[in-house]
Amino acid sequence: MRLNAKEIVKLLMSRSAVTQKELAKVLSEKTNKKYTPSSLSHKLGRGTISYDEVNLIFDILGYEIKVVQKEK
Repeated sequence: MRLNAKEIVKLLMSRSAVTQKELAKVLSEKTNKKYTPSSLSHKLGRGTISYDEVNLIFDILGYEIKVVQKEK
């Protein structure tokens, strides 16, 4: 089963015990852009969230993205 960005972020938020409100607040502080729980949810739902935003979210939640070449 392949998860989309929204499902992965929601899963990691749950594992990290971080709410969407808390995540939006930290994103706003780190980027100097306004994030609300609603705007974050919409970006994830529409699939318009950028790689940099996802990478920052992973960092906030204590995870990192690794790229691994598929076996041939």
